[in-house]
Amino acid sequence: MAGKVFFSVSMSLDGFVAPESVPVEDELFAPEKQDDPDVQRWMAQWMELHQWIFPLRFFRENLKLGEGGEEGRDNDIARETFERTGASVMGKRMFDLGEQSWPEEAPFHTPVFVVTHTKRDPWERPGGTTFHFVNDGIEHALDQARDAAGDRDVRIAGGGATILEHLNAGLVDEFSITLSPVLFGTGTRLFEGVDASRVALEPVRSEPSSRVTHLTYAVHPRSR
Repeated sequence: MAGKVFFSVSMSLDGFVAPESVPVEDELFAPEKQDDPDVQRWMAQWMELHQWIFPLRFFRENLKLGEGGEEGRDNDIARETFERTGASVMGKRMFDLGEQSWPEEAPFHTPVFVVTHTKRDPWERPGGTTFHFVNDGIEHALDQARDAAGDRDVRIAGGGATILEHLNAGLVDEFSITLSPVLFGTGTRLFEGVDASRVALEPVRSEPSSRVTHLTYAVHPRSR
């Protein structure tokens, strides 16, 4: 039986999943840009949003940073999210930023389907991650991801626009939000432009930790 389609993101308390874009976004991690105040602010906010995951044992294991790290429910949730994922779908913007910043052994370890207009041969990385570039829309990318995932789940990895496109198309079964105790004021809002007339949510789980709150919802079609 096919698994679920889900997304899992960290979000600020005022609803943002990424800081405000900077003019040099496509070269964000270039060495010559690291002294740019806008880039430094973007990186600081991004690190603050995801601060809950960096101390975890699973994070250290997955990125091969050595032994140690914290156990506990945050660690369990991070590991469960990884283990349920048989394939991922992402947008070109997320891939472009990730291509600059991921280590050689990218942290997915499963097939990843990138929705893009750019034609490109599959890009195989050490550790089991292969990026496939899909030029004919989210539904074709999702179909390929389902086939690759087998009975495991498909994760819509991001960014925010790609997640929203899947949600508005009725293609998401479930999602989890990790609420971080930070405020951005501006940035990429997760639900900016959501078609609320089509989406009904059912609370599944709410789990606070010492750093964040994990919220999980099932997604259903809204009765008109």
